Amino acid sequence: MRWVPGTAVVNRGLRIETLWKERRTVSGFSRRQFGLMATAAVGAASLAACGSSPEPAAAEKAAPPPAPQHNLNAVKQIRAGDLNVGYVEAGPADGTPVVLLHGWPYDIHSYADVSALLANQGFRVIVPYLRGFGSTRFVSETTVRNGQQSALAADVVAFMDALNIPRAILGGFDWGGRSANAVAALWPQRVAGLVAVSGYIIVNRAANLQPLDPDAELGWWYQYYFATPRGELGYRKNTKEFNRLIWSKASPLWHFTDAAYGLSAGAFDNPDHVAIVIHNYRWRLSLAEGESRYEADEQRLQAKPPIHVPTITIGSDFDGAAKDGAGYRSMYTGAYEHRVLDGIGHNVPQEAPAQFANAIIDVSRM
Repeated sequence: MRWVPGTAVVNRGLRIETLWKERRTVSGFSRRQFGLMATAAVGAASLAACGSSPEPAAAEKAAPPPAPQHNLNAVKQIRAGDLNVGYVEAGPADGTPVVLLHGWPYDIHSYADVSALLANQGFRVIVPYLRGFGSTRFVSETTVRNGQQSALAADVVAFMDALNIPRAILGGFDWGGRSANAVAALWPQRVAGLVAVSGYIIVNRAANLQPLDPDAELGWWYQYYFATPRGELGYRKNTKEFNRLIWSKASPLWHFTDAAYGLSAGAFDNPDHVAIVIHNYRWRLSLAEGESRYEADEQRLQAKPPIHVPTITIGSDFDGAAKDGAGYRSMYTGAYEHRVLDGIGHNVPQEAPAQFANAIIDVSRM
């Protein structure tokens, strides 16, 4: 196992010991709670999973690695439902399967170090490009370029079916965390365990129609930008510059290198990228409709179904007051643990790979 700067990596009973500050809670409450969570913070967490995070306290600052310390294996392709999915794989073919899902505006390189750490522990790690990213392509030109949450969740199940994986541990952040939650809620028989950054972020469109306080609204500026023709044009024209700005705003303490960003930026050249991103955010605000074939699943998700599978949720500085997990604790009814990572921004698996890998290892034993 290669040493990652900022960590002391030791194999101790299938755990990866780290020097980064981690606070852990059982049953959803941290030792240093924020008290009653502001309603606006809860709304912001469900509205989207990417925005400006507040500056953390100086005592809690950490030093995330500026670039991945491991290379991903060669990208493979497989037909899965509506998509020809690009993905990477690591670890033994007979290992416990782990499917790791990235978010926007990120890609599979968020899991370069996590994949290596888990593969070294005997897990079969699979990281697909989501629709609209990297080498993943729609099979048909006529398929709607749909970014609604139930479509992305169905992609995960179709991908597992294509690989003949009946059941897997799912891990994700941002769009990937939402998809992992949705799969666990809709098809719990397919999920052996769940690691979800920012917790229960399944979109409730009715709730998203309600305004937040002005300070909370500021964090979601880009969603309102995307709601306009000018925003769509601007994102299409300046995709990589725009996404680099989001990286910086969502993780202000992560001093990633140009090379690190470059590894992921190529994924935004996907011909469907802009269409998927714009539809995703307009759909959340009820400014665009989804597809009727997903309506039954969407109605179930709109009802805020609880999740019964073993789960570890992770809060980071990006989540603000919601990082203690109290606001969504009741949504997880099975074996559960919540962890808080201070000094870490939104791209948790890339900023804190050892902690994320530990969560996968630990949920596999719950």
